Amino acid sequence: MATEVKAIAKYVRTSPQKVRRILDQIRGKSYKEAVMLLSVMPYKACSIILKIVDSAAANAQVTKGFNKNKLIISKTFVDKGPTLKRFRPRAQGRGYKILKPTCHITVQVQDQSL
Repeated sequence: MATEVKAIAKYVRTSPQKVRRILDQIRGKSYKEAVMLLSVMPYKACSIILKIVDSAAANAQVTKGFNKNKLIISKTFVDKGPTLKRFRPRAQGRGYKILKPTCHITVQVQDQSL
């Protein structure tokens, strides 16, 4: 089994559904290709995921001595976090519920040569 190194971001203030569509596109790609894709995609979550991918690559470089250029994104997944509940004041004393979702993002990288 290949050695995998991971990076996790918890309580990210975006919905898991929006993050999942980006993670599906970078899963299985090389580190350089994933960074290139994330830098040109127009989504807000791309900047957050780019930081996580960079962190996973740095973890692999420091802890295992892997070369960043030879890394591939082996696994990516997102889990639902706690939902922040807020109320929006409305007419005649009512209040409408606002749900602000959070998520936990995990990115695992492994060395391509293994």
